[in-house]
Amino acid sequence: MNNQPLPGASNALTFGIISIVASLFCCGPFGAIFSFIGLSNAKKAERAYAIDPSAYATGLDNVKTGKILSYIGIGLAVVMLLLVILYFGIIIALITAGGFEGADF
Repeated sequence: MNNQPLPGASNALTFGIISIVASLFCCGPFGAIFSFIGLSNAKKAERAYAIDPSAYATGLDNVKTGKILSYIGIGLAVVMLLLVILYFGIIIALITAGGFEGADF
């Protein structure tokens, strides 16, 4: 019995955290890329655990947490994308409707 950590579990957790941070503070919708990478790593780790659960002592909790954080990162990225579209949509609507005609710039 060689108990070792689950391969890819820490990667899934790390990419889940990075996706949330990138979605909120840095890149907005580009945080979804890290979410998809985190979900891919979580799926690989779950597949490895399903093949031989007795070989891995730790890591399944990190996989589950990373998966949840990746889903949250995707949700935040979608919300940020919608806000950006709404923001620029309002600006374009104001410009095309002539909302700036009387303003002296």
